Amino acid sequence: MDSNGSAVRATKDCIAGSVGGVFQVLAGQPFDTVKVRLQTQSVPLKGELPKYNGPLDCVLKTFRNEGPTAFYKGTTVPIMGIGLCVSIQFLAFEGFKRHFTSKNRKESGDAFGFLTIPQLFVAGAGSGLANSVVSGPIEQIRSRLQIQSSSNAEFKGPIDCFRKLYLHQGLKGVYQGQVPTLAREVIGFGAYFAAYEYMVQKEIKETGLKRDQLSSIKVCQFGAMAGYSMWIVAYPIDVIKSKMQTDGYTPATRKYATSMDCIKATYVSSGIKGFFRGFLPCILRAAPANASTFLGVEMAMRFLNKSGIPDPFIETQAL
Repeated sequence: MDSNGSAVRATKDCIAGSVGGVFQVLAGQPFDTVKVRLQTQSVPLKGELPKYNGPLDCVLKTFRNEGPTAFYKGTTVPIMGIGLCVSIQFLAFEGFKRHFTSKNRKESGDAFGFLTIPQLFVAGAGSGLANSVVSGPIEQIRSRLQIQSSSNAEFKGPIDCFRKLYLHQGLKGVYQGQVPTLAREVIGFGAYFAAYEYMVQKEIKETGLKRDQLSSIKVCQFGAMAGYSMWIVAYPIDVIKSKMQTDGYTPATRKYATSMDCIKATYVSSGIKGFFRGFLPCILRAAPANASTFLGVEMAMRFLNKSGIPDPFIETQAL
């Protein structure tokens, strides 16, 4: 493919990824707010009650004390930022996928060049690595806004939050919690894309359909399963990420010096169950959020491919 063809394909990947990112935020933000609040609540002292007794209690207290809009706190950041993140994810993933597809075609002589599960995992992990550069700061700001209530609002909004983080520690503050973020993105997105693309490839092989002929129901089904795959393997890391990202951003207010310190403190205070706090709203979120993501991406890509803009790669293969 020449440079013009590569640019067209990359532009389409970015646009489709942005659409998928917006779909993901709108469908999943309320679940994510409950998840983060449960993940980051303090362990009660002996004789004290926890702030939230579970997901339902968190939902009821949040609704009663802050109203329905509280479930969409921090949405401005992900609407703008997650669109960018998902664009990067799909841009990187599709780049890796095209590389492996071309490689497989040359080696096997197969016109389709289907990818193996290890290749899909590597491509997904590569997309997570690329994505982590922007997802770290975006998710930190979103998490800090999600856990604050009107009675203890430390930040006036995303810009104020960014300003305070940068003011106290510079880029180090903006990237607080980046180590677990990177680990989660690489492992999680490796599983995420491997699961989705494996199911897509299997469906294409069994039915003989092309990718753009798969039904919306199938796309949603595969997207939901991909979301489950990601969170089952990456959730404990996500707990540590959330705790690190919402920890104090000044030396005087910080509880965890390193990610390992956070892991040890979590285990000492709560045992293994501490690494799965908030898992229920997360797994409930996985189906609608990720089904919406892939549906948005696939529908946007189909629209773009039918818009008259040529795509040298997509026109020569079924994946």
